[in-house]
Amino acid sequence: MRILQIVPSISLVYGGPSQMVLGLSTALAAQNVDVTILTTDSNGDAGQPPLDVPLEQPVAQNGYQIRYFRCSPFRRYKFSLKLLQWLNQHAAEFDLAHIHALFSPVTTIAATVARANHIPYILRPLGTLDPADLRKKKLLKKIYVSLLEKQNIDRAAALHFTSLQEAKVSQRFGLLTRDLVIPLGVNPPENIQDEQKLVTYLQSQAIEVKHPIILFMSRIEPKKGLDLLLPALEKLLVEGIDFQFILAGANPQDPNYEAKIRSQIEASPLAKCTKITGFVTGKIKTTLLQVADVFVLPSYYENFGMAVAEAMVAGTPVVISDQVHICQDVANAEAGWVGSCEIGDMAALIKSALHNEAERKRRGSNAQELARKNYSWEAIATQTIQAYQEIIAC
Repeated sequence: MRILQIVPSISLVYGGPSQMVLGLSTALAAQNVDVTILTTDSNGDAGQPPLDVPLEQPVAQNGYQIRYFRCSPFRRYKFSLKLLQWLNQHAAEFDLAHIHALFSPVTTIAATVARANHIPYILRPLGTLDPADLRKKKLLKKIYVSLLEKQNIDRAAALHFTSLQEAKVSQRFGLLTRDLVIPLGVNPPENIQDEQKLVTYLQSQAIEVKHPIILFMSRIEPKKGLDLLLPALEKLLVEGIDFQFILAGANPQDPNYEAKIRSQIEASPLAKCTKITGFVTGKIKTTLLQVADVFVLPSYYENFGMAVAEAMVAGTPVVISDQVHICQDVANAEAGWVGSCEIGDMAALIKSALHNEAERKRRGSNAQELARKNYSWEAIATQTIQAYQEIIAC
């Protein structure tokens, strides 16, 4: 079985939704699926250089291969004409294309190319069919759907949703495309036993550990609910509750919003207990997840919540909104605390978590068990292969 994974970018700066393609491809390859990723060399739209990788030639990695193509002529939109030309020339060599993203020119046209070459394809919307997301640039998206994306959805072999809630709320434009509900996977992070190493990694970010630690680690964008979280934390300070807040993340596509959040914190009482790290990865990311007492993500909508799953697999209990679509799993497993998108609700839940260390540890243990059981890449690859086989056989 030869499978194409097509995604606008797999750069770390674009976060979990893009990076999941690497985890899925590794797991598929481990089960003897021949996987090729087609992507661009995009590495952010805020002045970062393109990825320093060989272009167009296959790059072997973890049992699969990646082909990177130069963004041209529209770098801002992660568009590559050469990627689409290569796809048109080689599509017949593959059994199925798994396309990750809607409303992205390169994947929109990739679906059209796959269809023209009679290759079945699956579309993963990445939350873009959520009504809340569709309200952004509403008129432009309405035109885009009418001219391009509606036909792509209609002719897709399936839509890949990562949670039942994402499937439930997603707009289908009156179409009856098959649903696949397959969650994303996470890899258990390395458990750093050496305390001195933990201290060293934290010192590299100028962080002095002062428990309890509240960690936000995600893209810094409006939908993540920072306009709820920051006032909620200020409310806790007024009540005399001590904590250390670590804000880890960036937004290469909207640096102005990131700068706005930084300025808001600097002008707030939170400034004295907040450390802003910017985008983190590797050992630093692992260390922050390990030392945090609670992870927070009060998003207004989140089709899955990759950052939440990463925190849980590290054994960190979570405080999330009921708009993070794995919230029911979290609630059922008592893996954290779930509340509404209200400042008072978020403040109350975080306060409850901070005041009970034993309960944090219990829920952290539940979180780790939930993530390892439900979000293992091996199990997800098995589900995905079964779906691929059924589609190819049709």
